[in-house]
Amino acid sequence: MEFTHVSVLLSESLDGLRILPEGSYVDGTAGGAGHSREIAKRLTTGHLYAFDQDPDAVKIATERLAPYPQARVIHDNFRNMTHRLEELQALPVDGVLLDLGVSSWQLDNPQRGFSYREDAPLDMRMSQEGETAAELLARASESEIARILWEYGEERYSRQIARKIVQAREKAPVETTLQLAELIKSGMPAAAKREKNPCKRSFQALRIAVNSELDALSAGIDAAFDCLSVGGRLCIITFHSLEDRMVKQKFLDLAKGCICPPEFPVCVCGRTPAAKLITRKPVLPSAEELAVNRRSASAKLRVLEKIHERYR
Repeated sequence: MEFTHVSVLLSESLDGLRILPEGSYVDGTAGGAGHSREIAKRLTTGHLYAFDQDPDAVKIATERLAPYPQARVIHDNFRNMTHRLEELQALPVDGVLLDLGVSSWQLDNPQRGFSYREDAPLDMRMSQEGETAAELLARASESEIARILWEYGEERYSRQIARKIVQAREKAPVETTLQLAELIKSGMPAAAKREKNPCKRSFQALRIAVNSELDALSAGIDAAFDCLSVGGRLCIITFHSLEDRMVKQKFLDLAKGCICPPEFPVCVCGRTPAAKLITRKPVLPSAEELAVNRRSASAKLRVLEKIHERYR
């Protein structure tokens, strides 16, 4: 199966990075190298460091970036970029791009276990290492499963679905995507089952839990900002509200100055903003992009520029 992924908000991301031909850039989520290739094309004496934790993506990105000697592919999670770039003596960089979520190839390849439309082993690991979704469901308590579905998927029937999963596993392990999909629907009232994608929220929640995505994002934003040179930019594309909320809050914190109580007549904390917001509101896909790529519908791009080292 060919590794295909349509790069979302491509031109908007490139504009946000404000690429210099001699600059150094990080694509923290190389995937099929769509964004990476376009960055590399714009470099002359500059450098691109393309990260991905998925070994399949690393293989494909390495092949697709082979014509660009200025590009280097690194098999690792973007949360570890500081250490990896230090090893390469590549700090600081002029821009970092994070395109979050699951690639089209990961979704469309049944064997990866991300899709609830085809039967496959219940895997969901982006790195193809560590605990699978099936193993998580086998060991987690009912309350833990319900918490995951509620916190990461905002699934309003989380407790009922968790109960169905625990009852089912007492008879046989929950090991496939369609097994799980049926259990999710069995925990919902009839009206909810008729929704277009009744399993979407629960599958998203388990994927986030299996891959520790929000922890990785929090650490990754901090690492990316610290890797930037003054004047460098951080561009992040999110695909669901939990990601976007975290990015928005962290960007606001970095762009915040004085934190003295409002009743203080003058500032005594001395804190000044470490960054400025380039996008006050998220950039959304154009009508033209939505027409050719329906999966871009939930995408949001936020851009931040570093103005000095982070306040500590």
